[in-house]
Amino acid sequence: MKIVVLDGYTLNPGDLSWDALKKLGDVTIHERTPSAEIVNRCAGAAIVLTNKTPLDEATLNQLPDLKYIGVLATGYNIVNTEVCKQKGIIVSNVPGYGTASVAQFTFALLLELCHHVQRHGDAVMDGKWTRSADWCFWDYPLTELSGKTLGIIGFGNIGKKVADIATAFGMNIMATGRTHTAQPHRENFKWVSLPQLLEQADVISIHCPLTPETQGLINTENLKKMKPSAFLINTSRGPIIVNADLADALNNNIIAGAGIDVLSVEPPPEDNPLFKAKNCIITPHIAWATKEARARLMGTVVDNLAAFISGSPVNVVNK
Repeated sequence: MKIVVLDGYTLNPGDLSWDALKKLGDVTIHERTPSAEIVNRCAGAAIVLTNKTPLDEATLNQLPDLKYIGVLATGYNIVNTEVCKQKGIIVSNVPGYGTASVAQFTFALLLELCHHVQRHGDAVMDGKWTRSADWCFWDYPLTELSGKTLGIIGFGNIGKKVADIATAFGMNIMATGRTHTAQPHRENFKWVSLPQLLEQADVISIHCPLTPETQGLINTENLKKMKPSAFLINTSRGPIIVNADLADALNNNIIAGAGIDVLSVEPPPEDNPLFKAKNCIITPHIAWATKEARARLMGTVVDNLAAFISGSPVNVVNK
């Protein structure tokens, strides 16, 4: 059985093994695949694995042998799942592998906004502490999280893990989401509407999926509802935020800072307005990418494929 991996480098830049996958068929692994090469590389394959290489309707129509697509991620918007359903192509994803890593990274961004560790460390190495007239110095405001309110947009597995960590910091939690489940074990928690969350939270962290309803959710109108002292964190999907609107909000002191791991276009163009925004930390979509998380991802990708081959597919997103 011919198996093609279209863009394996991001999942496995060399620190993991493809051996378990290779036991399931005749595997060809491409580190990256340009759009013009997708059809040629997938020709004759029954199984295609993709991370961010798109499989749209035009491409799928040229792959009559294709029976299964394994998405090397949780999000699967790069595959036209409706066309796959019509053609009887099973599409599976990998939920839950990055929960701990993304939650951890959320606080890496937040704590950097609170303490500016990198900037202060750089200042020390540049000699500023050596030249200081005082026994310590700080060039940026220092913020304590205890007693502050974290607003979580999207209270799935990652949102819940973020709430757990925030509780350890002594924060109060409010959340908004599609379903409001009981949280009796969280004494510091309450469900609120989105307008309430925007107006009352000291920190807002985004953990909802990208849908037509959430695309552009964080725009000028909603940013103006936030506290001028508030921080915004996004480790979910870039298009949930209107980049230009957030840049304007930061540059005009409508909010105090932002930590962003995702952008609306990735890789971003040089003229992304957030590159020149005040107090904006941008990282290159790496919240998910710890070795531990990628190892779990690899394991589930193999398990998904083995289940499909055995006739009992799992994690199917286009039933």
